[in-house]
Amino acid sequence: MLAGGSLSPLPVLAADAGAGESATPQLRIGGAERALQAVRRSLSDAGAPETLKMLSEQALQAKRDADAAVAVLAPQLQQLDARMAQLGPVEDSTPEERGIARQRAALEQQRSHLDADIKRGRLVAEDARQLSESIEKTRAQQFGEQLGRKVGSPLSPALWRRFGNQLPGDLARIQGFRQQAASGLHSAVAAHGWSSPLLGAGLALLMVFPLRLWLRRLGWRYAASERAPAGRLRRSGLAVWLLLVGTALPGLAALVMTGSLEAISAIPPRLQSVARTFVWATFVSAFIAALATSLLQPRRASWRLLAIDDPAAQRLRRLAWSAAGLTWVTVLVREINRAARTSQVSTVALDGLVALTYVLLIMATLVTLTRLHRRRAAAAARAERQADPAAGAKPPRAARSGWLVLARLGGHLTVLAALVAAVLGYLNFALFVAQQMVWMTMVVLAVLLLTRFCDDLSLWLFAPGSAFGRTLRLSTGVAPARLEQAGVLLSAVLRVGLVVLGIAAVTRGFGSASALAGWADTLGNGLKVGGQLLRPSALFWAAVVLMLGLALVKVVQQWLVDTWLPKTGLDVGSRNSISTVARYLGIVLSVLWALATLGIGFEKLALLASALSVGIGFGLQAITQNFVSGLILLAERPVKIGDWVKIGDQEGDIRRISVRSTEIQVGDKSTLIVPNSELITKTIRNMTMADALGRIQIQFSVPLSTDVGRLRQLLLEIFAGNDKVLAEPAPLVFIDSISGGLVAMNCFAYVPSARAVYGTRSELLFALLQQAAANGIALVTPTDINVLRDGPAPPPRGEG
Repeated sequence: MLAGGSLSPLPVLAADAGAGESATPQLRIGGAERALQAVRRSLSDAGAPETLKMLSEQALQAKRDADAAVAVLAPQLQQLDARMAQLGPVEDSTPEERGIARQRAALEQQRSHLDADIKRGRLVAEDARQLSESIEKTRAQQFGEQLGRKVGSPLSPALWRRFGNQLPGDLARIQGFRQQAASGLHSAVAAHGWSSPLLGAGLALLMVFPLRLWLRRLGWRYAASERAPAGRLRRSGLAVWLLLVGTALPGLAALVMTGSLEAISAIPPRLQSVARTFVWATFVSAFIAALATSLLQPRRASWRLLAIDDPAAQRLRRLAWSAAGLTWVTVLVREINRAARTSQVSTVALDGLVALTYVLLIMATLVTLTRLHRRRAAAAARAERQADPAAGAKPPRAARSGWLVLARLGGHLTVLAALVAAVLGYLNFALFVAQQMVWMTMVVLAVLLLTRFCDDLSLWLFAPGSAFGRTLRLSTGVAPARLEQAGVLLSAVLRVGLVVLGIAAVTRGFGSASALAGWADTLGNGLKVGGQLLRPSALFWAAVVLMLGLALVKVVQQWLVDTWLPKTGLDVGSRNSISTVARYLGIVLSVLWALATLGIGFEKLALLASALSVGIGFGLQAITQNFVSGLILLAERPVKIGDWVKIGDQEGDIRRISVRSTEIQVGDKSTLIVPNSELITKTIRNMTMADALGRIQIQFSVPLSTDVGRLRQLLLEIFAGNDKVLAEPAPLVFIDSISGGLVAMNCFAYVPSARAVYGTRSELLFALLQQAAANGIALVTPTDINVLRDGPAPPPRGEG
């Protein structure tokens, strides 16, 4: 089915690429040019998809080498430009000194060479990119033609007649292929002995059986012990451990076995590809079987990650093992057919049988899922019948699973497409659809398992009660909620990475792996956004710098608040202003530092600020006004933390001043949030700004006959008897007025705080009333006098 291609230039390209790692940038650009020319020469007679894939990878490697060389040369060009800028422009009126002119000419010559090398490297990188895209288009076209090729229906007698005619010759080719393998083994053993093959076989058996089983039991014992992390992590962690052990050890065993044979040159060159395929098929098949075992857990339902019952788990595991064995046999037999150069009709017949076998496995899986769905529905129906409607109990709903519905739908579509394609003779398409269904299912399940493990690991790692979380919380003072947020963020990042890897694994079967590698290279070299080249590495380091700067700001602010500012003798409001300004200044510096790491200079920030000035002036006017007002409050401090202020009909203590608003706690313990612009533009009464003392005023009236001297002495004794009234300034007693037979008294006293005025005034009034009653002093208020006028007198009876 697949035509052979010329592979002669590939070792030369690999050698050039290896030598280019330590070469100068100019030599690397030259090596990339030669590699690109070799790819173009080999492309003319390359027809096999494997050859096209290798050529595409060589073109991408040439692009990487050219990009790397340009990345090295670009800073050198910038340094030369900086040195030439120090020389200044050439003035026509004044002749330049000879040494300066000679140095300028040398720098210009160096710059010209560097600029030419950079342009040549960029041109090579662009040519390599275009060539790789052209090769990928050719591969995609060949892939589509191969899937759409009609090779014969399994129901056609003509196909099987041709197969019978070609079978003796194919068996002879396979027999010759087997004899060549046996001859190579006998020759190698005769020259080197059986020690290496026997050692390799012994190590392979040791890895597959005793070591693999012991590692599995070790994982089970640890997961069930008290040392394992609590919660869901022990289940998902055990599943990942079983997946790693079940995949790695069989594959490594196959690698050890083939390596022991290659050590004595027991594998002929014609069988090298079969040996590599044997290792690859073992890894893939072991991955399928281990994934099914780790997810299904047929004998331990409590450790099962998928929501299915025991009968379904046991049957699905057997089907997964069958799929793993079929995959191993299919990949290896197809490679043997290709290496033995069997007839095309034999390959077609083999593909048809494999496709139908895959379809049977998928159909068996669908039957298992259908039975599982029926058992769930029957269990829900029984529970609904047993529920007592009179007691108000709601019947349980049938268990629903989105993945189960998608699996059944995808399986039915795959079976239908594969059967129709096979009957019509499109065996390549039928085999591809069936294999991709199995592979996509395995990739989706693997991504599901790994994402669940990453979620559990991230949340456990940053849990406030875990060892790492507790150490981080006690050493840095991070709040528990922030630790949990960090765990969720890490889980999201890992999820995105796993999804990208899953997409790459799925699309690999469509022949687009090289295209994905090219996109990754483009992303790694940076994306141009608004004239600025943003690289993933620069974004990563900018994020690191920003987090480091914010952490340093927090440490400095904590040191100011806890250590230095309390020793300065400043009041609480002044300390708050200094720490707040330092915090926001640190945040601004951290952001500028991160932008500088991205390569964004201050001149670009100025352009951005000028472009946003109109929007700030209109859309963000209120926010900007409050921000500037907050800075004024922190700098001038007309009000500060701890002040008692009155704004409108509200009054209370200032608890916090930020750059946007001020928080005031009023008398009912609620918080009044006032925009800073209100405190700057409106009249505010600050009760404690200039002096912290509070003044009490008491006004009352007594009759004119009262002994005011005795009353004055009584008032002073009342003031002196209250421990909250200050002796300095001394209390004052005045006669405010004498009118209408009353003497109006006006008294003043002072307390340490304005907040104590109301309560102390009440205590003094209580004492005044008690003492006045005890000493016979009448306290009076002005009396309202209402004048009633009678109507006109009636006339005498005799009149009128």
